[in-house]
Amino acid sequence: MKKIDLTLFEWNQIRRVWDEITQNWYFSVVDVVWVLSSSKDSRKYWNKLKQRLKEEWSEVVTKCHQLKLLASDWKNRLTDVANTENMFRIIQSIPSSNAEPFKLWLAKVWYERIEESEDPELGINRALNNYLEKWYSEDWINQRLKSIEVRKQLTDEWKKSWVLNNEYGILTDEITRAWAWINTKEYKNIKWLKKENLRDNMTNLEIILNMLAEATTTEISKKENPKWFDESKKIAKKGWEIAWNARKEIEAKTWKKVISEKNNLYLKDMKKLK
Repeated sequence: MKKIDLTLFEWNQIRRVWDEITQNWYFSVVDVVWVLSSSKDSRKYWNKLKQRLKEEWSEVVTKCHQLKLLASDWKNRLTDVANTENMFRIIQSIPSSNAEPFKLWLAKVWYERIEESEDPELGINRALNNYLEKWYSEDWINQRLKSIEVRKQLTDEWKKSWVLNNEYGILTDEITRAWAWINTKEYKNIKWLKKENLRDNMTNLEIILNMLAEATTTEISKKENPKWFDESKKIAKKGWEIAWNARKEIEAKTWKKVISEKNNLYLKDMKKLK
């Protein structure tokens, strides 16, 4: 099983995949190249570097794999990835003042993931501290951590229904569209986001309603026991009613829209003012 997510090195996003079988991270090579090189086109830089490494008979290129990762155009595209060991070798081929700090960061990320696999509570505590360092309020953090638990229950249910990892995004889009009446890309546009995590930029109310929609979908799926993607997609559309009704009732009582333009920069500013 592979888990895809984002991590940060000095506020630069690095796409990565965790492979449960090999117990290793696979990092997007072009993301690392972009951080370490001064090139404006990291993909072109990596292509030239690949060619040079091939000419030097280096094994690094042959040990790189291609996996589908979310690109800047919101589509899953094949991307060169390298495990921790090979990424160290690639870093050595890129002249950069950030090379040594990046190596230390890479080793730390790998070690932390091994620790978390042995003791999941460490991962929760680390996430809590990361959010606190980013000036999120404790109330918001509690909601966000709960939403991670709810999301995990939903993806576990999808896994039981033989839904593929690269299909999770489509089902998530259906759930978002159902209660918010916009898809994930449109939601991000409202909040002026690009690669940033949408949930990390939701208000408390948005997180709660999104959790309600996902929890409802999970319970319906447990009851109906779907098989494969198409049946799970139908269920994803069914989980909208409770969250949608709750949203409309909140908006009617408060005279305010639930879907907000506020992103994490606004949330941090509010925390600092307290």
